[in-house]
Amino acid sequence: MLWVALPAHAKEVRVGIYSNEPKVFLDPAGQPAGIFVDLLQGMAQIEGWTLVFVPCTWQDCLKALEAGQIDLMPDVAYTADRDRIFDFHQVPTLLSWSQIYRSPDVQIATLFDLSGKRVAVLEGSIQSGIFTEMMTSFGVKPELVPVATLDEAFKRVAEGRADAAIANYFYGNAHAARYQLVETAIVFQPSRLFYATAVGRNHDLLRAIDRHLQSWQGDPKSLYFTAMKRWVGALPQQVVPDVFWWSLMTVGGLLSLSMLAALLLRRQVAARTQHLLAANEEIGRFKTIFDHATFAAWIAELGGTLTYVNARCAELHGMRVEDLLGKRFTVFYAEDQRAEARAFWKTVQHSGSGEVHELWHVARDGRRFPMLTSGTLLREGKGATPSLLACTAVDISERKQAEAQIKQLAYYDALTGLPNRRLLMERLQHALDTGARRDARGAVLFIDLDHFKTLNDTLGHDVGDQLLQEVARRIQTHVRVGDTVARLGGDEFVVLIEDLSDTARPPVAVVEGVGQKIMAALNQPYRLAGVEHHSTPSIGATLFNYGEGSVDEPLKQADLAMYQAKAAGRNTMQFFDPAMQTEVAIRAAMEKDLRTALQEQQFLIYIQPQVNRQGDVFGAEVLLRWPHPQRGMVSPGEFIPVAEDSGLIVPLGQWVLEAACLQLLSWAGRPSMSHLTLAVNVSVQQFRHPDFVAQVQAVIDRTGVDPSRLKLEITESLLMLNVEDIIGKMTALKAGGVSFSLDDFGTGYSSLSYLRRLPLDQLKIDQSFVRNVFTDPNDAAIVRAIITLAQSLSLMVVAEGVETEVQQTFLNTHGCNAYQGYLFGRPMPPSEFDRYMLQQLPLE
Repeated sequence: MLWVALPAHAKEVRVGIYSNEPKVFLDPAGQPAGIFVDLLQGMAQIEGWTLVFVPCTWQDCLKALEAGQIDLMPDVAYTADRDRIFDFHQVPTLLSWSQIYRSPDVQIATLFDLSGKRVAVLEGSIQSGIFTEMMTSFGVKPELVPVATLDEAFKRVAEGRADAAIANYFYGNAHAARYQLVETAIVFQPSRLFYATAVGRNHDLLRAIDRHLQSWQGDPKSLYFTAMKRWVGALPQQVVPDVFWWSLMTVGGLLSLSMLAALLLRRQVAARTQHLLAANEEIGRFKTIFDHATFAAWIAELGGTLTYVNARCAELHGMRVEDLLGKRFTVFYAEDQRAEARAFWKTVQHSGSGEVHELWHVARDGRRFPMLTSGTLLREGKGATPSLLACTAVDISERKQAEAQIKQLAYYDALTGLPNRRLLMERLQHALDTGARRDARGAVLFIDLDHFKTLNDTLGHDVGDQLLQEVARRIQTHVRVGDTVARLGGDEFVVLIEDLSDTARPPVAVVEGVGQKIMAALNQPYRLAGVEHHSTPSIGATLFNYGEGSVDEPLKQADLAMYQAKAAGRNTMQFFDPAMQTEVAIRAAMEKDLRTALQEQQFLIYIQPQVNRQGDVFGAEVLLRWPHPQRGMVSPGEFIPVAEDSGLIVPLGQWVLEAACLQLLSWAGRPSMSHLTLAVNVSVQQFRHPDFVAQVQAVIDRTGVDPSRLKLEITESLLMLNVEDIIGKMTALKAGGVSFSLDDFGTGYSSLSYLRRLPLDQLKIDQSFVRNVFTDPNDAAIVRAIITLAQSLSLMVVAEGVETEVQQTFLNTHGCNAYQGYLFGRPMPPSEFDRYMLQQLPLE
């Protein structure tokens, strides 16, 4: 059992939990998660409930609920049968539907394609019963494969043990791609999802749930919207209006009715109407049925004159029955659709019946609407020659709207309205297929916003969303007509440019022109939440020949080029070069070797001395070295960026910190070295870790080192993040005795208002300024300014990269306190540093 701890007096609520991600499931750590869990935990905090989560399978959860072994079951679809054994609250938690997902190797486009197919379905679910009834009504005979979980259903299809699986939309949307399943257009069983209790029990729970849902669903800033955004990216109700659910609930019935009508007309109506027309009594019964039908029906002579129109048909067209009789049936159709309608009815006349066909009708007020139409020939008596046309038709306007909403949900990004990855890939595949016949060329631009995560962390996700929407708008206004702009997710956008061969200019020039326009537009200031903000893009571009390579290839190449643009300093555009692929392979191999090096502890620490104005060693800096088993000593400039990109810098930094503390511990017992401080570089990722302070303190406690001898070096790039969080962590460690140094000062972003608030002990002048103090007046001025600033803030200043006595003399003259560089000692192994320190001792 999994517990949510709340006050001791709280009401205990036992909640069944099963696997139906993202609505309800156990995460990899075994903790309850999902939309229903987030909402219920929020209610529990307000109501003072203690939630006890009871893991079980779907069937076992339902049995436990009915038996009173659990109090509440999330994610239960309402049905009349369940209403007899369970109680439901009033406000639906979610609205969903069932959908069929197929193996990519199996073609399933319509219900009829399911005949003979193996379809995995959740055992005992509503889906199973409704699907079976639907298949029976259409005469389709699939082979049902009962499964205990939806995960098992998708796994069976992925492994070839089933051809298709039925799942609710939420689960399918979250997991189909992982199992490489393809969603079909077969949608059924619109459902309202609730929390359920056993009959007559826990009415107070249901009333509280209703109260919170009603309040939250009306507030876009509530927990309800937050949970939906967390688990599905956007709230379905925001994308799909209420009318969709009513339409979806009726479309199933209407479609079934229309399809059954089609089958009836093809297989039965002709025979039945012959018998009905043979007897007046049965003619009357036939007329009564059709007069009160919910679908449209009419009968016309072969020449087209209407002899019978039912009430529903007249109502849909905004006319009276008597006004339609005697008119030609073409009055029903829009002017531009009459040719298609005549062709359909000509087919019915020649063949005796027609396949179900979609035709556009027009009402008296000009409103156009689609009707799913079926037709057949009738005889006026037994043995007579066919002389009448009979039609049944169902208004599918709401179904069309539902399909459009489903398409919007499946193919477009909810935040920006741009095509999503799925639609982009389809358009790219279509371009490759059609362009291959014309020997055409195309291009892909991959756009990533620089430092977008910093914006989200500092200003919040709402402001980040505003930026993404404005970026989408600007990109769209600077591409050619017919080009596709898509959002892949996060801050990644893609532009697909087609038919470059049709332009007068070289393709490269066209693509570069588009890219430069986009870059210029995205460099313009943004007004977000009333504040001016600046953002820049890194753009990767690639050209491709239609008919060559896979659909993924252009995207991968443009993505690589984009990373090259970031490496080149950001806010620039780079074209793909095959050498980039080689570089990526090298980086991938290095990342693999880095992981092995961490496991096998291949790394070494080197130590470089720091001296004061008198030439005495007062401290040192730890530097990381990697003696690769095959490549020899690898430069930190090669492996540190890979470690940062892969996230390995966090465990690597932790290892260096521990090694440095052990080194300090070894010096503590030597009188000639016990006074030394040791500086350790801390990466941005390492510092941002929520447990960073606790991790540092744990190493100090574990090693027993004097924290006043440990100095942590941070870089200016850290100040671009949440400064208040940084100050809080530094202050906590400072209180424990640890000191801080700001490394590479002058090369990045430093706000003086923040700098004076940071609990720093030291500034380090970057070696790039020290190197040119006698050749570049600007560098000399910067060095003097840094020294003056450090003195005004009562900070020690250390100059890095001091290699000549001339440089030292300049620094001395302007008041520098301390130095580090080859003039005083190169980085060396700890044993060599010990010998170095012995040489510094005064002769007795």
